[in-house]
Amino acid sequence: MTREIHGVAAAPGVALGPVRWLASAPTTSASDTPGSDADAEIARAEAAFDTVAARYSAQALEAKGPAADILFMTAALAADPALLDQVRAGIRAGGPTAHSVTQAVAHFADQLTALGGMMAERASDLRDVGQRVVAELLGVDPPGIPGSATPFVLAAQDLAPADTATLDPEIVLGLLTVAGGPTSHTAILAKALGIPAVVAAPGAVEITENTEIVLDGTTGIVQLEPDAARRADVLAARARQADAPTGPGRTADGHAVPLLANVGGAADARLAVELGAEGVGLFRTEFLFLGAHTAPTVAEQTAKYAEVFAELGERPITVRTLDAGSDKPLPFLGLPDEENPALGIRGLRLSSVDEGTLLDQLTAIEAARRDTGAAVKVMAPMVATVEEANYFVTRARAAGLDSAGVMIEIPAAALRSEHVGAEVDFFSIGTNDLSQYLFGADRMSSALAALHNPWQPALAATIAAVVAGANKNDVKVGVCGESASNPEFACVLVGLGVETLSMAPRSLAGVRAALAEVTLDQCRAAASAVVAARTAEDAANAARAALGRGR
Repeated sequence: MTREIHGVAAAPGVALGPVRWLASAPTTSASDTPGSDADAEIARAEAAFDTVAARYSAQALEAKGPAADILFMTAALAADPALLDQVRAGIRAGGPTAHSVTQAVAHFADQLTALGGMMAERASDLRDVGQRVVAELLGVDPPGIPGSATPFVLAAQDLAPADTATLDPEIVLGLLTVAGGPTSHTAILAKALGIPAVVAAPGAVEITENTEIVLDGTTGIVQLEPDAARRADVLAARARQADAPTGPGRTADGHAVPLLANVGGAADARLAVELGAEGVGLFRTEFLFLGAHTAPTVAEQTAKYAEVFAELGERPITVRTLDAGSDKPLPFLGLPDEENPALGIRGLRLSSVDEGTLLDQLTAIEAARRDTGAAVKVMAPMVATVEEANYFVTRARAAGLDSAGVMIEIPAAALRSEHVGAEVDFFSIGTNDLSQYLFGADRMSSALAALHNPWQPALAATIAAVVAGANKNDVKVGVCGESASNPEFACVLVGLGVETLSMAPRSLAGVRAALAEVTLDQCRAAASAVVAARTAEDAANAARAALGRGR
């Protein structure tokens, strides 16, 4: 019997190939010999940090979409003055140069981990910075993807942005990590590249180099040394996907399900159109703000938004206003440090500190809409109450934007969806953060990754409650969280009454094909089965049975 390892599904698709492990990072020790001239060693360390930051920035300029955003943020980490001050202090105290970097990075990474939320994710990125600086100081190759002329499945303890963003999907067939979570950078970038991924799989450490595996990024199951029949199944499924339907999303009996894309800039929007997106369900606007020391002007914002709108032609686009804050700091806002930034001043709550940023953004979005004639909707993140929903919609309409909605990410808004729905034109459910707050589980914690499994029945029950409340006000409901990119769970979402699905552009084909194979009644039966299930595993099995799909 084929041996299996279970992890958390992170990016849909199935990969078949040999495992290659990520090259290990260089190590340092307190017993290493320190340099004789502290000033010279400090200069050497500063040069190493500058070199690494420049490499991240160069990679960011070559990358697109979320990869570029993540790499620019990581370059900023490599230039953090507080980190460099800690390294200098370690060297002046007599510590070996490379080990002083290791210690300083560990100190700040521990602080970020303790903050939780998005800040905890930055800890992994900071460790990658440290490893690359150490490699530069030691004159060795940094940790990285193994060279290979033949395709393979990449395995690692975890993957840093610099690794994931530069993957070649023709060579790297799939990603398998011991740590991580379904909404980590690894998952987001894997979806953007169309690479199947399984994360939070501690059993992966048992897999030896070159072992052939089947990695299923939809179920989270990894099969070791599959037999000939299983290999043939995978190859046949791959051939079927190559012949997958194109055009608008719809079920086998003709129920229309508009399939939209999540984008972060003009390049993403262009790719979305190429891959058949019927519009954009989530335009992340943070790329204009993150890392900026001064707020972008209305004119600068208008020009950037117009670039994205122009790529879409007549296709509709939903713009999310700035989703940043204490967990994704903006220097020009001067926000205070918070003990739990994931629950702090972020999203729409920023307007309580600086309303001008929101009003300028709404003005720029409307100006770009007028300039391009685009079909634009606007929505606010992190809305919890009726008052907040009313506040946002009032200001959006004052700016000239006719269609204004809110994201449903906070359980309070989900529970009061009927009342919140009376204030807005539409809902967009962000299942990433909704799961985090619903289960009280840090979305960046690999130890809690199972609670971010979309098959958790409580998530489906919450979505069903949101739809029920929305229906009382004739408010349309879409999903723009990572769960929409899971082909099987996408069918469940349709059965729950969700009307549009938005996802990474490269996930569109798989979801379109899955919907085309089932009827609306099957989707509804699968949704009922998930809501009624006792466990996530029971829910997934019951849904697959209702959809007529084997594992």
